Amino acid sequence: MVGPTKRYRLADTAQQVVGGFLLAGPFVVTEEVWTLAADMSQLHLLLTVGIVFAIGYGALYQADNGRDPDAEAEVAGVPLRFVSLMGVSFGSVALLALVFGAPSTFVDGGSFAERAAVSARAVSVGAVFSVVGAATADSVF
Repeated sequence: MVGPTKRYRLADTAQQVVGGFLLAGPFVVTEEVWTLAADMSQLHLLLTVGIVFAIGYGALYQADNGRDPDAEAEVAGVPLRFVSLMGVSFGSVALLALVFGAPSTFVDGGSFAERAAVSARAVSVGAVFSVVGAATADSVF
């Protein structure tokens, strides 16, 4: 039996941000992540994004019996808490990458589109770890 649903609040996103940034930082500034991203295909990107979504959903709704995704506020049929978690998971990595200048440091040459594609793949790798921190912070606090 599922317990009472924890209502989503803006403070939940703040908690997600703390956890997401905490675990995203080290991966944004690691050359190996950017080298890996340069060699990833579009299929690898899609699989990595799928992993982030699966970890996020599992952490929010499978590991915490106090949450019922069907009872939460929704955006286009998706629970608002999950939308927030995905935004934080990918957004924290992307923001840190831009603030630290990681794309210009780690992506050599190429067109803007090629640099953006490598950056997107690097963000997806970092998001695998960021989502763990964000979901944990949301669940614990």
